[in-house]
Amino acid sequence: MKFKGIASIMVCAAMLGLTACGSVVSADNNDLANSRDNGKLKVVCTSFSGYDWTKEILGSRADNAEVTYLLDNGADLHSYQPSAADMVRISGCDVFIYVGGESEGWAEDALKEASNKDMKIVKFMDTEGLDTKEEEVKEGMQAEEEEGEGEEEPEYDEHVWLSVKNAEILCGEIADTLSEADPDGAEEYKANCEAYTAKLDELDGKFAEVADNAKNKTVIFGDRFPFRYLCDDYGIDYYAAFVGCSAETEASFETVAFLAKKTDEVGAKTLFTIENSDGKIAQAIISNTENKDQKVAVLNSLQSVDAEHISSGTSYISLMEENCETLKTALD
Repeated sequence: MKFKGIASIMVCAAMLGLTACGSVVSADNNDLANSRDNGKLKVVCTSFSGYDWTKEILGSRADNAEVTYLLDNGADLHSYQPSAADMVRISGCDVFIYVGGESEGWAEDALKEASNKDMKIVKFMDTEGLDTKEEEVKEGMQAEEEEGEGEEEPEYDEHVWLSVKNAEILCGEIADTLSEADPDGAEEYKANCEAYTAKLDELDGKFAEVADNAKNKTVIFGDRFPFRYLCDDYGIDYYAAFVGCSAETEASFETVAFLAKKTDEVGAKTLFTIENSDGKIAQAIISNTENKDQKVAVLNSLQSVDAEHISSGTSYISLMEENCETLKTALD
């Protein structure tokens, strides 16, 4: 998803005399100008995971930082497009933390236009040591419609944060980058990262225990499937309607029939959807099974967490613990 007209928006944001866009951006520009003068470390994150990890690693030094989560209105990572005000925030920030998958193609253009040439960048998909996988089209999965001809580059599954093992690596990368941008806080960032990694280790152990004790190690998704990293970590097999980044919302009869047959074959008592799903595909699959009595459960992909949830205490660990409990109930 490429964001078009980046350069023109940046010019528009700067030229406040042009009422077509100056009226939208002017108040934000004043706020941003003030933040540049207050000496605080400015961090911009495009994902909830990146935002939550950053706050954990900052710890008590969060008072010396301004951390912006661009999708705090609950927008899905796959459909989000930055506003002019967002572009200004990115342009002048000290640290920019983003996933870097196909859904964030706009970010590459934004970085080219950045005014802060000393900006530190964390791109999840390029982090050394990260287990990054190509998108997998599995048996029975509805294929995406082809767009044009010619040789295609491989597409990578961008949902790297759903691996707790990857999370530990990414938190280390964030801690190192914050230390580069703010050397005075380096020792605290390292200590906070180590403490948080211990919590992630504990979470990893909980998922491993669920998988080790599972009576059925195959999950059926009547939805997109962004959980390949999670399932691969613990040896859980899967079948799903669409790949994780699919824009499809309607499943074909063939896809529904295949997943219904698989549900019967593996004896699945639960079908899964992701958050904000209407559940129609899962219900269609159930209605085509032999027993027609399966339950529907939700696994949260952490792609559309909003400010209200954050203010109520929602965190990466709390959501992943909920996912762990959901899997435990379904796989027993």
